[in-house]
Amino acid sequence: MHPDSKETSKMENNNTIEHTGIVKSIENNYVNIAISSHPSCTGCAASGICDVSGENEKLIRAGRNIDLSPGDRVMVVMEQSLGYRALLLGYILPFITVLIILITLTSLSVHELLAGLISIGAMAVYYLVIYLNKEKISRKFSFTIKKQI
Repeated sequence: MHPDSKETSKMENNNTIEHTGIVKSIENNYVNIAISSHPSCTGCAASGICDVSGENEKLIRAGRNIDLSPGDRVMVVMEQSLGYRALLLGYILPFITVLIILITLTSLSVHELLAGLISIGAMAVYYLVIYLNKEKISRKFSFTIKKQI
């Protein structure tokens, strides 16, 4: 087990998700933080919704609320409810959209191949709308940074 595994990813009071990271760069009012996942991520209750647990290192962009320098070790904190919101926007709503369109089109006797292609196209449009609204959406997903000594 990694020596920092207790600090790397934990849930505090079941309301927040915390990950340790290292400041990679600072741009205006934003901080780019590299977060590494460790073995403790697999046992975390939030690992199913936390995208950090999928790869060895993730880059997170957070608002700069304290004085930091590249190389500083920080704790990145996110409300657990934001993880559920991301799950809803990224997976559940597109699935429901595709399913409803597919069922509706097949019940209207549209050829299965065409119904499938239209459903996939609808999902592509959904993700395009998400992409075009990424600035608005990103304002709702904020991370808090705590400097570690």
